[in-house]
Amino acid sequence: MAYAPQIKVPATYIRGGTSKGVFFKLDDMPEAAQVPGLARDALLMRVIGSPDPYGKQIDGMGGATSSTSKTVIVSKSSRPDHDLDYLFGQVSIDKAFVDWSGNCGNLSAAVGPFGIASGLVDSSRVPENGIATVRIWQANINKTIIAHVPMTNGQVQETGDFELDGVTFPAAEIQLEFMDPAAEEEGVGGAMFPTGNLVDDLEVPGVGTFKATMINAGIPTIFLNAEEIGYKGTELQDDINNDTKALAMFETIRAHGAVRMGLIHHIEEAAKRQHTPKVAFVAKPIDYVSSSGKAVKAADIDLLVRALSMGKLHHAMMGTAAVAIGTAAAIPGTLVNLAAGGGKLDAVRFGHPSGTLRVGAQAEQVDGDWQVKKAIMSRSARVLMEGWVRIPGDIATFA
Repeated sequence: MAYAPQIKVPATYIRGGTSKGVFFKLDDMPEAAQVPGLARDALLMRVIGSPDPYGKQIDGMGGATSSTSKTVIVSKSSRPDHDLDYLFGQVSIDKAFVDWSGNCGNLSAAVGPFGIASGLVDSSRVPENGIATVRIWQANINKTIIAHVPMTNGQVQETGDFELDGVTFPAAEIQLEFMDPAAEEEGVGGAMFPTGNLVDDLEVPGVGTFKATMINAGIPTIFLNAEEIGYKGTELQDDINNDTKALAMFETIRAHGAVRMGLIHHIEEAAKRQHTPKVAFVAKPIDYVSSSGKAVKAADIDLLVRALSMGKLHHAMMGTAAVAIGTAAAIPGTLVNLAAGGGKLDAVRFGHPSGTLRVGAQAEQVDGDWQVKKAIMSRSARVLMEGWVRIPGDIATFA
């Protein structure tokens, strides 16, 4: 029996923030995968090594976690006042689908550098030395991200002394501005608070009724009070991820919250929408020890936050969830704001499993509705490998 040989596709493997992903230039992808559809999804799943019933992604580039099962497609933007179009695909580890419902804030840090290095950003906008301001259109959520990318001798500066908890080695700092971050989701009319309330009573049959702040900013997120669900806010990954009952509880909360937010119509649909919404729980600051053994003092943070992604507690914090945290913290009365002490807050430093992170947001009330013009945080990015990724040529959609 004859087998089709492997095909190779130009690709770059990049760490962005506390995530890693396989980056593609749109024009470099096979023609069938240059447009949304089954062919694109099939290619990306095979690249990452999904679906994998073993949950390891051994036969692909994925790392068997939500932070490493990621793909990015970048192209030169045709939109006015933008340099790049950026599309993010969260690949399910054990199921056969790619979730296109949200952005990855961590990998957003790598889009500008990748675009510059790939020649997709007009050279007139890239200084020989200094900071390149890259205007990115985030195509999943139809939002603008401004990336400030350091340049040295005409090359993206990747090395530096900026330390990011959750990443072992320092690198160059990339500041990101998420413009007008309130999401525009079908069914929620672009509302920052889709229920119309800063805090709701979220009833979850078989689990309980909890206070919840449900917000669309950066990424749709459901915030809960840690103590209401039996936690302190200092938990590390194993405290949650080794507890199957806890994971089931969070997934049930997520499904019912998604219905309340108008993201899905029935809780069963949540299984096909793993990337959004996120679930996070907050608490007032107390001392704890991070996963690296670093002591985090209550006096050095404003609040504690733990967040789940793709059904597991995240090892640090998703970038888009950090935007949601900063936005919610800036609005008096949300659970995030109250955990941080309440009142007007333009920026907060929160504790997560790997350490701390600072995020800022500019909020104002217009005609009774809260608006956030932008959220700001710093990340870093580094190319790990570049060349070609190979996949079997007998994928049905390419045969």
